[in-house]
Amino acid sequence: MDLMFWMELAVVLLCVGIGGRLGGLGLGAAGGLGVCILVLGLGVKPGEPPVSVLLIITAVIACTSILQGAGGLDLLVRLAEKLLRKWPKAITIVGPLVCSTFVILVGTAYVAFAVYPVVAEVAASAKVRPERAISASVISAGIGVMASPMSAAMAAMVGIMSTQGISFGHILAVTLPTFILATLCASLSVFWRGKELEDDPEFQRRVASGDYQWLAGGDLTTKYERKPAAKLSVIIFMLGILVSILVGSVPALRPSWTNAEGATTMLAIPQIIQMVMLATAFVIIMVCRVKPEQFASGSVFRSGLIGVVAVFGIAWCTGTFFDQHTKVLADAFSGIATTAPFLFCIAAFCVSTVIFSPTVSTTIMMPLGLKFGLPPEFLIGTWACCFGDFVIPGGAQIGCTAFDRTGTTRLGTYVINHSYIRPGLVFVVSGTIIGWCISKVVF
Repeated sequence: MDLMFWMELAVVLLCVGIGGRLGGLGLGAAGGLGVCILVLGLGVKPGEPPVSVLLIITAVIACTSILQGAGGLDLLVRLAEKLLRKWPKAITIVGPLVCSTFVILVGTAYVAFAVYPVVAEVAASAKVRPERAISASVISAGIGVMASPMSAAMAAMVGIMSTQGISFGHILAVTLPTFILATLCASLSVFWRGKELEDDPEFQRRVASGDYQWLAGGDLTTKYERKPAAKLSVIIFMLGILVSILVGSVPALRPSWTNAEGATTMLAIPQIIQMVMLATAFVIIMVCRVKPEQFASGSVFRSGLIGVVAVFGIAWCTGTFFDQHTKVLADAFSGIATTAPFLFCIAAFCVSTVIFSPTVSTTIMMPLGLKFGLPPEFLIGTWACCFGDFVIPGGAQIGCTAFDRTGTTRLGTYVINHSYIRPGLVFVVSGTIIGWCISKVVF
């Protein structure tokens, strides 16, 4: 490792660090700056941007945006609210499961964010400490993308692992049960956390000062007017998901072609997802009569496009560096695959805490793990270690702290000593261990 190696590494780390603090478009822009410095300033050959992953994410965002325009997302939020009110005393378990279920179905944490205020109020009305339900729900919903067939993070994982011959179905067979079990672990870790609501000093202070009044069984239902084709759009969307999983998991359903030399090429899984999602979006537009101005006017499209730029820039930057030094890194860390593979998990978690995007963390760390010689089944099983973006509170944590009118959910005074740190760490640790065990069975 010569001086140039350390100079190039410093450029990458600086861009990742600054971009991580900026987040979103800033992360992608910082990655673009890193590529410019490496290529134009230091003469490094540019790596290939993750085109396949970007196209999958774009297709999924397009389809989900159309679903939102048709009213499908609002319908799912309404269903989530109804489910939450059925078991108010068990809200610490039900809240995370309901919120994350809808994230899994839709592929975006947006749908859960609309439900968090309901979790807070249902818990308070049932006299359950809201901190318990809110913290577990935010963590589980945020990491729910690891079990969603339609999430950007899953798109990244599928695109990376398809190069190793791993099918869509095999990835889901590991991540879905891992997520469910880890969610239960995270929920149980806070089930008895803190004092009971009526004994909490901050809550007592707010009641005494008049800042909080009991809802006394009041109606928590948000105002909602269902669009005529909302239900149909959800059905079409779910069918699109099923087709993607089925065709991507059963080789016999995938067309293949033989060239003049006799080599046979089968339709790639990333291309299946891309074409099926775009086709599904078109069917929703035509059948549900979605107006053109609704195609890209929702929050899903805007946040999704920001995610695409973030992945594009930072993944291109890190890919350029790793491609330049693949042999050096492989030689230096060749023993990690056999002697201490879980050290990689710790490194991936540390990276994810400053990247603030599981999709970007996946795009960076999974190819690196493969270059280190780690088996793809190990990386899939321990994927939970790439979801450390909860350590430094972000939008969901800050917003949900405000949703808790009782004051039990707190951000802390030392940045990381907030209400979400315990369920988050429990989820990552348990998910990594459980996923590793399940991968041994699936593969």
